[in-house]
Amino acid sequence: MAKYVIAIDQGTTSSRAILFTEKLDVASQSQEEFEQHFPRSGWVEHDPEDIWQSCVRTCKAALEQVVAEGSDITAIGITNQRETTVVWDRETGTPIHRAIVWQDRRTAELCDALRAQGHEEMVTAKTGLLLDPYFSATKIAWLLDHVDGARKAAEEGRLAFGTIDSFLLWRLTGGRVHATDATNASRTLLYDIKKGHWDEDLLRLFRVPGAILPEVKDCAADFGHTDPDIFGAAVPITGIAGDQQAATVGQACFEPGMMKSTYGTGCFALLVTGNRPVTSQNRLLTTIAYQLQGRPVYALEGSIFIAGAAVQWLRDGLGLIESAEQSDALAGEADEHHDVYLVPAFAGLGAPHWDADARGAIYGLTRATGPAEFARAALESVCFQTRDLLEAMRRDWAKASETVLRVDGGMVASDWTMQRLADILDAPVDRPGVHETTALGAAYLAGMYAGFYPDQHEFAHLWSFERRFKPAMSSKERERKYAGWQQAVRRTLSPE
Repeated sequence: MAKYVIAIDQGTTSSRAILFTEKLDVASQSQEEFEQHFPRSGWVEHDPEDIWQSCVRTCKAALEQVVAEGSDITAIGITNQRETTVVWDRETGTPIHRAIVWQDRRTAELCDALRAQGHEEMVTAKTGLLLDPYFSATKIAWLLDHVDGARKAAEEGRLAFGTIDSFLLWRLTGGRVHATDATNASRTLLYDIKKGHWDEDLLRLFRVPGAILPEVKDCAADFGHTDPDIFGAAVPITGIAGDQQAATVGQACFEPGMMKSTYGTGCFALLVTGNRPVTSQNRLLTTIAYQLQGRPVYALEGSIFIAGAAVQWLRDGLGLIESAEQSDALAGEADEHHDVYLVPAFAGLGAPHWDADARGAIYGLTRATGPAEFARAALESVCFQTRDLLEAMRRDWAKASETVLRVDGGMVASDWTMQRLADILDAPVDRPGVHETTALGAAYLAGMYAGFYPDQHEFAHLWSFERRFKPAMSSKERERKYAGWQQAVRRTLSPE
């Protein structure tokens, strides 16, 4: 009977399960969207039960497609939307509130207050992160302060906190394992990425009781076994990584100077810097790319909040397209001499600006502006934001100057967008043979630990690109377009 590794890829808008063969080929996959909740402007929530059920259903559906059972799974790898915060009752496993999603901005005022009090320098020195609502710590504090009895229960050890990986792990193991990996821990504002442990100073600052925190492990480790009732067998769980770090592994970015960018709901670019963290002077994040055998490898990260979500806005908000795929052809019909810029600050601006109060804006509209120009502006906004990140990385670390960008995520299927990305960056863009690199990274980590997949060197040798996009735009046109983008962003930033 064939053996598989199953990757649970739990994202912001959907959950997926992908079965990988011994040769790292995709055998089957299943995907299920779940409801997004927006209780107030700037607030974004998920129902953890929706997430849990969708993960179980997609796993079972993927197994059914190849007529496989739980006993045919060698290992499970989990990759997840990072920073999204769940707090649950240890006795019942029931969440005390909906999950607060990474996009949520409700704690912006708290972050502003802590910054005004002079705490950001200490926070950044320990975590590599900035004081921003994006990360988990202020979300935890909000839950403990706004759910009746939650803070007392947390202090008494009756509650558990986790990012989505921890919550899924708890459920998969029947409540026997409360753990996470170093990549997810590094996104909480509570973890010292240099010393490799939860930090007492940070716990005091954010008023988070240490009793609710999970154990932190390597990305490839023994995370326990599933409850046999779920898949009909006790399956080992041996890999966990946050989605962007899993994509970095899936893109075989194991050497300093290698860079990947994932284009999903948002866009996240990671530049691997090696075994020493590089401190950004340009408001990028320093994070753990992956950790194996107790040794962390670091990266610079730039986070764009809105990428594919801009295309969803064209479809769902404006009704200009019926499917995301239509944006590609529509953008190609736009008048090249008509410059329209969309600054998609629907939930603030991420790196390198970190402006939580900025809101989306469109510039350059005329009576001739139509759906094609809107589509092009939405797709180009992703390219311009990526260049913002790459320029910041080049200023922080000289080895970023000759980078070839490896890309993944839903938007990379758009040839128009990938060519425009290469044009705007003035750098080659490699689209991999296996597009599902986030799931591939989680599967590889799990399978490597289980002895099912080869070592990193061999895995890197197996990696290949399906197509390389090379810059074709003139330097003059590239700089003219980028200057227009920079002006649009300056006009959009909130007043100091």
